[in-house]
Parts: sequence; structure tokens; C-alpha cells
Amino acid sequence: MLSDVTTPQDLDDRFRESLAALAAPPHRGDPARPVAEGSALTGTQLLDLFDAQVTSRQLDLAARWLRSFGEGYYTIGSAGHEGNAAVAAALRPTDPALLHYRSGAFYCVRAAQADPSAPPTPAVSPAPVVPAPPLVPPARPPAETVEIAGDGPTTEVAESGQPVEVDSSGRQPAAPDLAETGERQVGGAPDESASGPVPAETDSPSGASAPGDGTGAAGAESPGGAGAPDGEPDAAAIDRTDAADAPAGDPGKAAAAGDRPAAVPLTDSRSATLTVPVSGPGDGVGPGGVRMAVVKRPVRPAYAEAARDVLRGMVASSREPIAGGRHKVFGRADLAVVPTTSTIASHLPRAVGMGLAVERLRRLDARGEANRTGAEPGPTPWAADAIVVCSFGDASINHASATAAFNTAGWYDHTGLRIPVLFVCEDNGLGISVRSPQGWVATALRSKPGIRYFAADGADLVGTYEAAVEAAAWVRRHRRPAVLHLTTVRLMGHAGADAESAYRPAAEIVADVARDPVVATARRLVDAGLASGPELLDRYDEIGWQVRRIAEEVLDEPKLADAAEVIAPLAPRRPVRVALAVKDAGARAAGPDAGARVEAFGGKPPELAGPLTLAQSINAALTDGLLSHPQMAVFGEDVAAKGGVYGVTKGLRDRFGAARVFDTLLDETSILGLGLGAGLAGMLPVPEIQYLAYLHSAEDQLRGEAATMRFFSQGAWRNPMVVRVAGLAYQEGFGGHFHNDNSVAVLRDVPGLVIAVPARPDDAAAMLRTCLASAAVDGSVCVFVEPIALYHTRDLYTDGDGEWLAPYAEPGAWAGGHVPVGRARVYGVGSAEDVTIVTFGNGVRMALRAASVLADEGIGTRVVDLRWLAPLPVADLIREATATGRVLVVDETRRSGGVGEGVIAALVDAGYVGAARRVAAVDSFVPLGPAARQVLVSEEAITQGARTLLAR
Repeated sequence: MLSDVTTPQDLDDRFRESLAALAAPPHRGDPARPVAEGSALTGTQLLDLFDAQVTSRQLDLAARWLRSFGEGYYTIGSAGHEGNAAVAAALRPTDPALLHYRSGAFYCVRAAQADPSAPPTPAVSPAPVVPAPPLVPPARPPAETVEIAGDGPTTEVAESGQPVEVDSSGRQPAAPDLAETGERQVGGAPDESASGPVPAETDSPSGASAPGDGTGAAGAESPGGAGAPDGEPDAAAIDRTDAADAPAGDPGKAAAAGDRPAAVPLTDSRSATLTVPVSGPGDGVGPGGVRMAVVKRPVRPAYAEAARDVLRGMVASSREPIAGGRHKVFGRADLAVVPTTSTIASHLPRAVGMGLAVERLRRLDARGEANRTGAEPGPTPWAADAIVVCSFGDASINHASATAAFNTAGWYDHTGLRIPVLFVCEDNGLGISVRSPQGWVATALRSKPGIRYFAADGADLVGTYEAAVEAAAWVRRHRRPAVLHLTTVRLMGHAGADAESAYRPAAEIVADVARDPVVATARRLVDAGLASGPELLDRYDEIGWQVRRIAEEVLDEPKLADAAEVIAPLAPRRPVRVALAVKDAGARAAGPDAGARVEAFGGKPPELAGPLTLAQSINAALTDGLLSHPQMAVFGEDVAAKGGVYGVTKGLRDRFGAARVFDTLLDETSILGLGLGAGLAGMLPVPEIQYLAYLHSAEDQLRGEAATMRFFSQGAWRNPMVVRVAGLAYQEGFGGHFHNDNSVAVLRDVPGLVIAVPARPDDAAAMLRTCLASAAVDGSVCVFVEPIALYHTRDLYTDGDGEWLAPYAEPGAWAGGHVPVGRARVYGVGSAEDVTIVTFGNGVRMALRAASVLADEGIGTRVVDLRWLAPLPVADLIREATATGRVLVVDETRRSGGVGEGVIAALVDAGYVGAARRVAAVDSFVPLGPAARQVLVSEEAITQGARTLLAR
């Protein structure tokens, strides 16, 4: 007797037992016809999707096998979620997809859709559904299976006992009666009927059925198997609350050809069974002398290649196509599958950003404004009417990132801004061991304002396909967000080490196994007369051996061998190209774009406006950036109508319009998610975080999403972004912790992140140009921290001296004043021979004032403005430290985890042997009012620190 725990062996045994119990089909069905009345899915497509499901299942079994002898490193599988194959089939292969970790079948189907060796399938207009002929029990055993080994004809023994030649299409090549019947060719280029009929596309689903009967998409049961609570609509029914927003006459309208997914055509490869029409005498002959015979059908080579991709990820092979052995992810640029490493929905905000960007760029393309000669980034990567799909589990809907994404999508939809995103919640009822309360997921998803709700039973492949087609078509047509709620099961636990019998009763586990979606598809195929149980089991074994063989092959592939190889794609720097980009921008601004630039500045360019403050200089640089980069957008809280709480973005919306400068809702996670998605879609986003302290609730969008994209895609995907953050302390008359946050530790250890902190107005403009160019050229993720206390500072030493102001460089001087990433600025005060003060941000002004006092005492000082906190300007730092042999590090961030720790460590690592001392803020939050002075660095502390250092 089988155990009550779904180990790989148990699951395999149960699958075999279930297929062996399937009775022989009483009638051989035509695979060119719909598998059920009213369905758009043909038998051929269903057979193909079954192969994808089996490939995914065999990959899960292979993962456990590899782990059993220490060669596999990832065992979270897709068993129980194979219904997502139908979701992939309902989409276009060019629709960008962000997939969670149970998406094996989806990935296989997407690979098959994008297979360049497959014959194209034209989009067709809706065709009437042709009901299948009645099932008649055959008088004799089914026709003998014929293996097709090549293109030549093969002999089959027909039911009459006479030999019949059958070619690779499964028909008699010289039979004129076949041509007269109009039957389509199988195995070659399909005709227009290959995709099957198209379902009517309405704002509410059709063909709803009772859950569990395997005949429809709606009426899906919740994971626990119980129906909806009394008085509550069925969880699988479609929400019709916004049906009124559809165009007049829209309900019941057939889908446009552009809304249809591309069917997955068959291609010649390995063999398995397929029923095809042939002519000749015998029982079961239909009208026109056509009967159904069994031939070998090919296994798609794309499924084998998809399996190889996944297996390479499991064994951390450096030949894995997306992450190169750095992680096991679903992703490939040529499949429009964006890698995600999240298990807690942190990719959902990015998906919303992608949807917003796709729609914005679609409208710009329609007006011919999306690109121009010399503009960066390049053309948009997806079709104008593409939709974004992202999948996640039921437990993830409770995470703050998911809540933020749903809220943002609904918020923008409420304002009339279109976001074509299809959320797909695969609901197995469990988050490892924590259950989703009965009915909670459906209730939560239904209640999301502005997001259309669709549902299906994920174990019913046909019903899931119908619901997914309808949902995708609705999003594509209306350009609005929707969620597809799939009820699924989880087989073999959360991962290989998960003993789910410790927290789930045996009866519940057995009930889940009884809902195995692959078995359900097999049952559907047998009921439709498309295959027998033994034939499908043969198929299962054939694909299994193929997967096992590939698994053995990838075991011998190389792994990442050293640290340099591991970090190679992390954050490439091409400083020469960045410098050239800055130079080219200056040349355009001074040349062909000079007129537009003067107009944008209201007739008076900033270089003619006299010395500027830090805020004014940043404003001018943002204006020049928007002129130089047509894909650039500035957005955040209060940046548009108000012009920023400190006036830094004042006038930008008036100059460039609400499409390029816009206010967002007050949610930092969503702001960064919009930036991540926009960058991935080909834009150059410049989001603003209003205060540094507000970043902390959203920093995972930078750490877990932005910084990892190049790393986990080997540079195939990138999300260029320049995040402006108003921060640091020393605001006069206004403060408290949230407006005077002085901690950047959360940013400094994010691999590959560029952190810029300008102090002077002239540096601010040049550094912002560098960040924009680096994002455009290298796909860099930059954080541009703007010291709030210096925004409007004008004087340095005495009131009215104006020495903190600086002129704005004319475009012709941008190249000469270029500030490369990781280069410091040095000020010499007095002889500049006695002590080196290393600092940044507000510390620069304080250090220069302290150096003036020291100069009066005969002490010469070098003040080094780091400018870049990541990467640190180590070469400049060592050079200036060695010049005096005495280093005072002035760190306005906290003593623990502050920038000063990194500076001292860099000195030690470089072999610096001189004296060093540190002045830093106290490990405290910044209090309100005058008490702030007790915990922050002061000019007096700097002066005294230098004196102490010199006294050694």
C-alpha cells in the first residue's frame, strides 16, 4: 500500500496506477477538433500541453533524484501547479512574464511558442465550434500504433487487415478522398484551423460548470475542496461589477484576431502517439470514409531544451542560459521571461511598473515620440499591445509588496491611467505550512478595486485555458489590470526537505494527490478519444527518460570557478563610454538641440543665470537630462504639481508634460517598483524618494530586485534607474528623525549599487549627468543622495560671501567637467601638507570651515570630498592620505555601520601605515530641535580631531 506522503516514488507510483486504471477510449477522436463542445482548445493542443505538464513533472522528479546524491541544489518544484501550462498557451510568446518558482509547465510552453523551428501559426478569425462525433464503442481493438521514424511512408495494418501506407502526417499520401474531405495536415505546417476555434470574448466568462467535473473554467473549488461560504458568490465565478465599463455591444463579441494566443504547432522530433484521419474500410468509419488511426506523434524539441535550461539551474551549471549558475530561476530574454528570485511577491511592484511603461511607450510610439536619433535607451522591447503577466502563490498576496502592487494598479486604474497587467495567483492553500484561511484568497482578490477578477480550477487544463484566454484578451483590449485566480494543489511538499506529514493530515495529502492536474489532463485525453492510458504512460516514460538523460549530461557541465566569474555581470563599468555619452549629450545640447533647450529654460539657459544653489543646479541638470533622454521620466511624491517639497523639481512638469513628470501615490515600494518596471521596458526612470528615512520600508526593491537583475540574467536584462533621495541631517528649524535621517548603511552593502552624494552645486550637476549616462549606457542602478541642508545654502565662511554657489556649466564644457563614477574631489587649504580630512555631503562644508580655522593656526589641510560612497574612490583616497600621513575621517553618518568604517578599512587594505582618526555621529536617531547637535558631528569636533591627530 502506498504511503500517505507524496514522496517522488509515491507520486510516480500513484500516477502510473491512475493511468493504468483509465479505460481504453471507446472512440478515436479527431485531434483537429475542439476537445469539448464550446472549447477553443483542440485535441492537438491538449496533447501538446500534456507533454509540457509531463516534462515539468519529470523535472521535479529529476530534482529530487539529483538532490539524493548531492548534485542538485534546488528542489522547490511545480508538481500540482502544472495547470499553468494553459496560462502560457493563452498568452503570446512576446508578452513579458515574471514567474514564480512553480512555473515549470508555463516555461516549457513558452519555450515551445517561441521555438523558431516551429512552423508559424497565423491568427485566424473566430470559427464555429464543431461538435465531436458521438462516442461509439469499437467492435475491434484500436488500430495498431505506427512509429514514424522519418519522412518516408510507413505501413500500418488497418482494421480490415489490409496494409495502408501512412506518411509522416499520418495519412495515405496518394488518397484523393482525403484531399476532398479538407482534413488538415498533422505534423506539417498547419492550416488556419490548427489553432481551433476562438471563444467568444466578453467581459464575463462563459461555459461555467460545477467544480470538479472537468468541463469548465469557472466554479473552481478552493484548495480545501469546500465551496464558497453561504451567502457569498462562488469563488470561481467572474466578478461582473465593472461590466458596464465595456464598450457598447461588447458582451458576447468574438475576440479580435490580435487577442488570440498563438497555438503551439507540432514539429518533427521524437515520437509518441497521435490519432489522425485516414481512409479505408473498417469499423468506426465516419462520413466521407474517414476513420481515425493511431500514429506516432513528435515530442517538441523545445520541451527538451526547456528541460535542459531548468536542469542546468538545478545543478548550478555555468551554462544555464539566464543566471549562468548563480541561482535557479525561470528566465530567458528570447522568451520574454524576466527572472525573479522572489518567493514573497517582491516582483509584483516591478510588474506594475512594466505595465505602466508598456502602455506609456505604446502611446508614444503611436505618436512617433518614443525614440529619436541618438536617444538612449533603445527601442521598446515588446509589442505595442503587449500585456505583462506575473505569477505568485496564495500566501504571497498577504505580503506588503503584493498589497502595494495591487493598490498601485487599482489606484492608477481609478485615475484613468491604463496598466495592462495580468496577475496570476496560483492558490494551493499553503505557505509552506501556514494555511490560507478558507475563502480568504478569493475574497481578498475579488475586493481589489480596479482589478478585474477571473478564476478557474487549475486542475482542469481546458477550463484554465478558457479562463486565461478570456482574462488575457480582456487585459489586452482594455489595457487594464486583472487577476486570474487558479486553485491548485501542492504535491511532494514545499521542497525536498519538507516533511509535510508533520503538519498536514494524511487524508488531506491523499485528497490533493487525487486532484493531480496531470492525471486530470490524461483523463480528459482518454475521454476525448485522443489517447489511451497505456499510450499516455508510454509518453510519460519517454519524456522521463529524456529528462533523466539530460540530467546526467548537465552533471558534467562546468560550475562557476572563481569570484571574478561570479561577479562579472553584476555591475559592469564602461567609464569611457559613459564619458562619451556625456560628451555627446553636450554636443547635441550646444548644437542641433540648442533651440529647444533655450525654449525649455524659458529663454534663459542656467549658464546665463549666474551662480546657482545646489537645488537650482539639480533642477537645471534634470531639465537637461529630460531634453537629452527622451525616454527619461521623473516621478515621485509631490514632484509634479508642487515641484518637490524643496522646490528641486519646480517647473519640470510645465516644461515636459505630465507624461514625463508626474506625481505618484504615497508609497515608496510602488515608486521604486514603477522605476524597476519602467527601466526594464526601455525607459530611463528617475524616481524620487522624498526623505532618506522613507526608503527603509522599500529598500528590498533596490536590494532584492534592482541590484540582482543583471546578476541573475548575466546582463540579458537590466533596469537602469537613478533614484533621487533627499537625505542626511542638519536641517535648521525642521527636523526629527524622519526628516534628518543620517544612515546609508542599508545602501552601502548592496552589490553593484552606485551611491552618489554631491555637496557642491557644480558637482551635483556633473554627477547627475554621470548617473544618467551610466544608467543609459551600463544599465546602472544609482542612488543620488541630495543633502537637504545644502539645497539652498549660499555662503561658506561668512554671511553673504556666496562661496557655496557655483555657475552651471554650458553644454560645451560638460565633457571637460565630467565627473567619473568613483572619483573624489580635493580642496587644498593653507599649505595642504599637514592633515587630510576625508568626508562627504554636509561634512565637506563643515570640513572646509574647520580647515580655515586650522589654517589660521598654521595647519595646512587637504579636504577630500569622496562624492561617491559606492564605489569608494579608493585610489584618490590612498593618494591623498599618503600625501600627509595623517587622516581624519569626518563621517556624518553613525559611528556603527557608517561610511567611516569603509574608509578606514580601505586604508588598511591598501597598506596605509600613517595615523588615522575618526569623527562620526553618535549611534542614535536624530532628535528634534537643538538636541540634534548633541549627536551630530560639529565643526568644533572636526577642528579638535585634527589637533589631536597632529599632537600624536
